[in-house]
Amino acid sequence: MIVTFDLFSALTDSRSGGSAFLGGLAAERGWDVSGEDLYDRWDGHNKAAQRTARPPVTFRDVSGSSLLRAYDELGLGPAAGADVEADLAALQASVADWPLWPDVAAGVAAVAARHRVGILSNVDDDLARTTRAHALVDPALVLTSQRLGAYKPSPELYAAAAAAVAPERLVHVAASGRDVRGALEAGLATVRLVRPGHVLDPAGPPPPVEVHDAGDLLRAVEEAAGAAG
Repeated sequence: MIVTFDLFSALTDSRSGGSAFLGGLAAERGWDVSGEDLYDRWDGHNKAAQRTARPPVTFRDVSGSSLLRAYDELGLGPAAGADVEADLAALQASVADWPLWPDVAAGVAAVAARHRVGILSNVDDDLARTTRAHALVDPALVLTSQRLGAYKPSPELYAAAAAAVAPERLVHVAASGRDVRGALEAGLATVRLVRPGHVLDPAGPPPPVEVHDAGDLLRAVEEAAGAAG
């Protein structure tokens, strides 16, 4: 069995990591905006854009256009010191320092002791390799939008992931509402790992298996696989 994890919700505390970098950037430039507000605006535009993005558009392309929109909304143009290209490069470089959730290392290791583990994410391959989570999984199972040719939450992404690991069964561990809904609607066996700041999509199907700590994931992924037949 193959178990994939969402990179920037289930494994990485991306809001803390991204907000810390953007807050430092804002402080350096004297911007009257918090790192959290800047991150939330950028992340919201990023996720909205991913709904319609199609390769050859890259995750970097989407992130750059989303950062520009966030800057525009906050009145942060070149006169305020904003430089989208340079700031995006620095933001993506900071991903190497974004923290994993505290329960991740032990939880993923427990699953990896019995099953092959990977990542299923919208990011580009090179960005995935810089994350702390990359060292916890099989590099051959880092399934990105760049590799699979589709973006979450499109069912195409999840179908391509399942095809990429066939004939082995795929179980996906998701945290965000859109990832849970996308995986379930694509027919994947899915476990929801509850994380702060992430809620289910009320219009989507409920996850059949849900845990609040990664230490419970081994039991949960095997339960989800069994329930899916």
